[in-house]
Amino acid sequence: MKKFFITVLLISLAMSMTFAQGSQETETGDDDVVKIALIIENTIDDKGWCQAMHDGILLAQEQNPGEIEYSYSEKMKPVDAGSAVLQYAAEGYDVIIAHGAQYKNLITEMSEQYPEISFAFGTSSDIVADNVFSYMPQSEETGYLNGLIAGLITKNNNIGLVGPVDGGDAARYNRGFVLGVEKVNPDAEVHVAHTGSFSDFVKAAEVAQTQIKSGADVLTGSSQQALGALRAVADYPDEDIWWVGQDLAQLGIPEGYKVLSASSYNYAAVINTIVDYVNEGVLGGKNVPMNFNNDGFIFEFNETTKDMITSEIASEVEEALENFKGQASHPTVASWSSVEYNN
Repeated sequence: MKKFFITVLLISLAMSMTFAQGSQETETGDDDVVKIALIIENTIDDKGWCQAMHDGILLAQEQNPGEIEYSYSEKMKPVDAGSAVLQYAAEGYDVIIAHGAQYKNLITEMSEQYPEISFAFGTSSDIVADNVFSYMPQSEETGYLNGLIAGLITKNNNIGLVGPVDGGDAARYNRGFVLGVEKVNPDAEVHVAHTGSFSDFVKAAEVAQTQIKSGADVLTGSSQQALGALRAVADYPDEDIWWVGQDLAQLGIPEGYKVLSASSYNYAAVINTIVDYVNEGVLGGKNVPMNFNNDGFIFEFNETTKDMITSEIASEVEEALENFKGQASHPTVASWSSVEYNN
């Protein structure tokens, strides 16, 4: 009965609202295309988590011309996202992606009501229904690369890490980062702090400032909240305080002059895999991994700060990249889950 009243309420909301937050990216008019809808908690230009998925879908469209139709809804808290799901279901969308583990419960419930629609959420390795895909970046790999750089760049042996929460791909990134630092500089200390939020830029900046004042000369962080920490690093233009990033979009922003390197999630790998499954009649029940081996990650040094990258750093990173690309699961970071660090 409770679920019935929730459903009625969501239907009422859907009927009464105009989706000003949504935008139609491509409309082909072809019944054979896969119609994909994206629901995100922030915006498609947040230089982080949400933009990475948006850009990945656009890239998948380019790689599969005329085969994917795409719409999105921004600034959707989990409590509000149900109305967007109902709207997209009514419009005949084939795949509805709620980009964030916070949407897991909503997607689980909605998948029961719409068994003919494919749903997806992440990051998570959980399989919750036969018509739900999950996706999990194995971001211990990207963290490891940035850890190699941080460990060799630091002069103070004091490194700051500003995380959102200690879970999901953020936890994997953090621990891979620690492994990378330990590989090249066992004397360095990585100080980890969590803001408790994926999108609190202000708190991330405050944490980063505290770490910098405590002597950290290289910092990193993941999710969209990390942009606040990067801005804190940029407050020291004349000091050797640097950032290693988790999103390529950070290279092109004003604060990018402080970024030594960045990785990015190539969500096109996830989208292409899901589209292939749907075209084969598989609606879900699968977890889609992301790693360097399946082109789920992209890594770049920053051209603006390339004079900071010594031959030793370049060699360490190149060797690790080749190892990752050669194996779907590499032993270098296989122990990521056992890494303990100072919170």
